[in-house]
Amino acid sequence: MLDEVTAVRDSGLQRIELATSLDEIDRLDAELLGKKGAFASFKTSLASLATVDEKKAAGQALNAAAATITGAIGARRVVLAAAERTRVLAAERLDLTEELTAPRRGHAHLVTQAWERLEDVFIGLGFQVAEGPEVETDFYNFEALNMPRSHPARSGFDTLFTDYRDDGSVLLRTHTSPVQIRVMQTVEPPIYMIMPGRVFRRDTPDATHMPVFHQIEGLVIDRDITMAHLAGTIDAFTKAFFGGAFTSRLRPNYFPFTEPSAEFDIQRPDGTWIELGGCGMVHPNVLRAGGLDPEQWSGFAFGFGIDRMARERHGVEDIRDMYSNDIRFVEQF
Repeated sequence: MLDEVTAVRDSGLQRIELATSLDEIDRLDAELLGKKGAFASFKTSLASLATVDEKKAAGQALNAAAATITGAIGARRVVLAAAERTRVLAAERLDLTEELTAPRRGHAHLVTQAWERLEDVFIGLGFQVAEGPEVETDFYNFEALNMPRSHPARSGFDTLFTDYRDDGSVLLRTHTSPVQIRVMQTVEPPIYMIMPGRVFRRDTPDATHMPVFHQIEGLVIDRDITMAHLAGTIDAFTKAFFGGAFTSRLRPNYFPFTEPSAEFDIQRPDGTWIELGGCGMVHPNVLRAGGLDPEQWSGFAFGFGIDRMARERHGVEDIRDMYSNDIRFVEQF
């Protein structure tokens, strides 16, 4: 019987070592150690042995063999369970790593590119950058800029007023000109500033207009400033932004906040002209609203649309395309 127990033990250890799945281990456990297994049969056979010493020796050998088989099954089960868990994790694994081989990076919006380029050009010409609030008061947006109450822009047909005050004196700024007043009130001359920013008007979107768009304005306040300085600045900007083949011109016009006033155009290399914005010498009333003495200081101001500059520079036919978020359009710039 001792030889049989040893043979079953050795055979069982070999089969346990070769087992490749938890199901196979469970079957071996039942076959060797179960109620109807080999070792249970040996225990039943102990009663047939002739002497007590034989029974004692056989029982000790049987318990030792069973303990060896139990330990081997437990160890093999741990190994196979770990392997099974690794297999399941590998099957359910999600690759959440970033693609580093050929990353696709975004870039600044077309209008933002034009905004930053304009700032760079004017800073190169000696200007500084100023900013102001997008929600303004009637004083800064209209009154201080010499715009009478009869001016069409001061009606609800052209301007987006808020309900912050009952008197309708708070609005979304219609231009960045209010920043000019704030600069004059807080900065001692001489002043060489540009004011880029977002503005709002009651415009119906079409190929050349949007109700929300972007402007950049310039303000120069110093002693003995003339229209010649304005014309020279506009021409220097035109060549720096568009290239040396472009030129500029001024055409007489009227704006309530400048006197004299002009529109400025640029000439393309093919000889055609396009209008870009307005300009002129700062009106004495505007200087007074900014806290400056028009007898002591003079200056000029100019302004134009950043969106229009981007549109002209890149030949975009419809300004609405710049805000459509169509990736086919955006990727071109």
